[in-house]
Amino acid sequence: MDGGTALARVTNSGERSFTKEIQKLTLGAGEEFHGEGILAVTKALLQSGVSYVGGYPGAPMSHLIDVLAEASDEILEPMGITYEQSASEAGAASLLSASIHYPMRGAVTWKSVVGTNVASDALSNLASTGVTGGSLIILGDDYGEGSSIMQERTYTFAMKSAIPLIDPRYDMARMVELTEHCFGISEASNMPVFLNMRIRACHLTGSFTAKDNKIAEFNANNPIPEQKYDVTKIVLPPASYQHEVAKFEERLPAAVNYAKEHSINELFAGNSTNEKVGIITQGGTYTVVLRALRRLGAADAFGNSDISIYCMNMVYPLVNHEVIQFMSGKDSVLIVEEGNPNFIETQIAEIAHTNQIKCRVHGKDMLPMAGEYVSNVVREGVAQYLAEEGTPEVSKRALDLNADIVAKTKEAQSYLPGPMPPRPPSFCTGCPERPVMTALKLLMKERGKFHISMDIGCNLFGSLPPFNVGNTVLGYGLSLASSGAIGPALDQPNVAVMGDGGFWHNGFTSGVVNTQWNKYDAVLVILDNGYAAATGQHKVPSTGATPRGIESLLSIESALKGIGVKWIKHVDSYSLENTIDVLREAMDARGEGLRVVLSNNECMLARQRREKPAKAAALKAGQRVIHEKFGVDEEVCTGDHSCMRLSGCPSLTLKQSADPLKETPVANVDETCVACGNCGEVAHAAQLCPSFYKAEAVQNAGAFRQFASSINRSLLAMMGAK
Repeated sequence: MDGGTALARVTNSGERSFTKEIQKLTLGAGEEFHGEGILAVTKALLQSGVSYVGGYPGAPMSHLIDVLAEASDEILEPMGITYEQSASEAGAASLLSASIHYPMRGAVTWKSVVGTNVASDALSNLASTGVTGGSLIILGDDYGEGSSIMQERTYTFAMKSAIPLIDPRYDMARMVELTEHCFGISEASNMPVFLNMRIRACHLTGSFTAKDNKIAEFNANNPIPEQKYDVTKIVLPPASYQHEVAKFEERLPAAVNYAKEHSINELFAGNSTNEKVGIITQGGTYTVVLRALRRLGAADAFGNSDISIYCMNMVYPLVNHEVIQFMSGKDSVLIVEEGNPNFIETQIAEIAHTNQIKCRVHGKDMLPMAGEYVSNVVREGVAQYLAEEGTPEVSKRALDLNADIVAKTKEAQSYLPGPMPPRPPSFCTGCPERPVMTALKLLMKERGKFHISMDIGCNLFGSLPPFNVGNTVLGYGLSLASSGAIGPALDQPNVAVMGDGGFWHNGFTSGVVNTQWNKYDAVLVILDNGYAAATGQHKVPSTGATPRGIESLLSIESALKGIGVKWIKHVDSYSLENTIDVLREAMDARGEGLRVVLSNNECMLARQRREKPAKAAALKAGQRVIHEKFGVDEEVCTGDHSCMRLSGCPSLTLKQSADPLKETPVANVDETCVACGNCGEVAHAAQLCPSFYKAEAVQNAGAFRQFASSINRSLLAMMGAK
């Protein structure tokens, strides 16, 4: 796709607008903010006087990146705040180097542990050298059943690099306050700080009283007078050894002192009759603990608990003095720590042992080692704890109420005929990547199975039914690199699929350059749909413009040619036969080095966002508008459903046939069809029944079109009468 076309699809698109969100970011002192948690944290950054903000999009942090990009002209530039949607999480983390020497506050964001892994090199160096200005890393935690990534925690990285980790309690005003305190902790300890924002925290809705946005002393509008040089800030021996000592003798103790002085952690006292038991929980699991206590009759709807709770909003480092104080005089405590390994529980058990506190420590013995701590899971664990450790009255009430809840749950489940069907993720209706997966599946039918290395992004859905064409996935942009040892072992070309987002994130250097350098026999399919579509149509270097709307186009093809890739061919993915032919040619071109197949069709969601408003405007103006749709002639349809097994489109479904002689349901295209044509192409390429047809609905048709239509209707009526 040439640059002009790429740019047109961006600048003319009907993209989402964040006007309402931006207005909330301008609220002043005393005004009430009402909105989502992630937007509240964004407002907290502005109230904290940041000089720069950056990040890499990924759920649930994309909203922060999107809103700030659109707010650049109205808010960021007047405040002198530098904004960057970075090329990767490593690039975002590297922005924090501005705070090493200079008293500048900065914040970056990305998606949880996967982003932290990518940024780990920069973060390790940053944690070693330390910072002068407050440095905040906002992590979009993606743990649990709603997660799209592997199940890991960032806690290990916080411990490894001695980076304080904040896990805020789910309360809007408290989250904003803690975000502002993160900069205080950072500057007090000279360390960057992690702010762990769980999905539920990002999307909860609430209110808080706003403050005025604060313009930083040094910013793009008021530059720092001179550069600073300090060799002790360079991570080389002997300074690096001194950094390690400083972490544990100066920096972490300073973070602990700040937490104590500013009451970062919270104590919610219970009543005196239950002072021998208590619960220690992360800030992010506090509300689910409170919900469990309420259902077990040990708390009310207003947050008043009979059992004392120590809520740790700073989960690393632990404030030992507060833990000791909470445990003293108690017979036992329950540690509610989501995820594994049980780092917090282990540390608290060590604190009890070292300080000879006679207090039993429960945790993973009553709660699951792994998995998300949803309401029912925590309730079961708390019920067991209260039954074993609570007073007789508390114990009996918890057992009775829990048994009643379990019985009612089983009764409700008995009305279901069976387990709910699984709903794995899938390509959107009309997605241009779906036909490529169909082509690969048909090619396998023709020449036998071959190994395909998949990548992070929408293309990964090809590994799921009905395609089942992806064998492995290791990371964003790593599909081609991960196939290096597989091809020779199977005596086939290394075959990899990658999106344009993955290509620019890591795929070009780690995959393409690596393949060229090692002279691998490889085939790379690049699905250039114009955006990092899986995160919500975020722009990439080849989209045609920056997130702020500045014209900028980097060409994938030019990048490939620049390092010597000669075999590059483009396909229209909706033309299935042509796509199969080119893939077949690429597979057969053994000995010609890296062969790249480029598909340039735009993400259908982005395309629909642009085209639907345009059609609505044209219709309102009285202009002719044509709506296309595919359909199935049920008289021709045989009902074998092969079309679905090769397409998987959500709009291609089943309905009961009107023909009493057809016992099986027939294929049907519902109203969500966007007329991409894939179903018809599949039927043709796979030599299925010719039951698909394309129809056009014309609104505001001209006189000639209306006259022609009346003649056609008359002829059809006459034929029907015969």
